[in-house]
Amino acid sequence: MYSKEEIKLLRKRFWDTFGKRCEIVPELRHRKKKWMLHRTRIPNVALKFEVGRTDAKVMIEISHRSENQRIFVFETLQKYRLLLEEGLENGLEWEFFYEREESGQEVCRIYASLPGADFHRQHTWPDIYNFFIENMLKLERNFLEIHDVLQEEIRSYDPF
Repeated sequence: MYSKEEIKLLRKRFWDTFGKRCEIVPELRHRKKKWMLHRTRIPNVALKFEVGRTDAKVMIEISHRSENQRIFVFETLQKYRLLLEEGLENGLEWEFFYEREESGQEVCRIYASLPGADFHRQHTWPDIYNFFIENMLKLERNFLEIHDVLQEEIRSYDPF
């Protein structure tokens, strides 16, 4: 069992090592910013990495405070499901409602997961890193394919 301080240090080491691992990936080597993540240019829509004790995920997270806006973005993304899932071995999980543990905020998540991943087991980190890199590259590429259309649809959304 780890103390809070040990968990904090382990997380830091995990992400620092992941950053170094990304440096040797040819597709990422020449990018100034390695990943798109929060820079989607669509408000409250972000690409994210997540790792815990039971799995690892790469995801699109929709975090609008307005439930109507969140639902609209989620349903708009669903229209492009085939494009978003292209090349992802097991497709994506579409989670309409997820409550963040730390804040209680309601979000929508669209993700690929690696079951059985546990960041406490350092010998599995290479598998987690490979999963992250392979699947986030595909998710980013697919997201960028629909980005302009998605941005236009969201911009023209009028809830009234």
